[in-house]
Amino acid sequence: METMNKAFEKVKIMVGMDVEDEEQQAAALENSSSFAFVDDFNRNCTLSTTQRLYGFAICFAAGLTCTLLSMLVFFKPIKFAIAFTLGNLLSLGSTAFLIGPKRQVTMMLDPVRIYATSIYIASMIIALFCALYVHNKLLTFLALILEFGALVWYSLSYIPFARSMVSKIMASCFDTEF
Repeated sequence: METMNKAFEKVKIMVGMDVEDEEQQAAALENSSSFAFVDDFNRNCTLSTTQRLYGFAICFAAGLTCTLLSMLVFFKPIKFAIAFTLGNLLSLGSTAFLIGPKRQVTMMLDPVRIYATSIYIASMIIALFCALYVHNKLLTFLALILEFGALVWYSLSYIPFARSMVSKIMASCFDTEF
């Protein structure tokens, strides 16, 4: 077992990861109080690379399937909202398999995309609320438009200069001066 640990540490060094002994890790965990829940969750969710890829593929495929199946019920906004939002949640959760839940939350709360993240999550909640509790097709449809726009803006936040480029294109398209 000792040789396996040493081999694993050598692989970590080759990949560029920091190698710390267990005492340093335990001391660091005691000292860090922010993201305590996420840290506990990360410690309990140790997956191999193969398991992470399988989890990502399954979750992403399920999300994509829900999103595509939602198109079949497009003219029934309540069913569409539920399927579309579930597809978005599964697709968003699939990336947590690849990079881990702590890094996912950290990236989502990055100052560059904090507003896009909050609007995206709020729009999903509003769409589900309008679909499940209000049962108003018009409000549900408007919430879905907001959700789709928030999804696009949130996704663009991961591409360098994409949001500024889209903003400039939209400003030039809607410029009314002749």
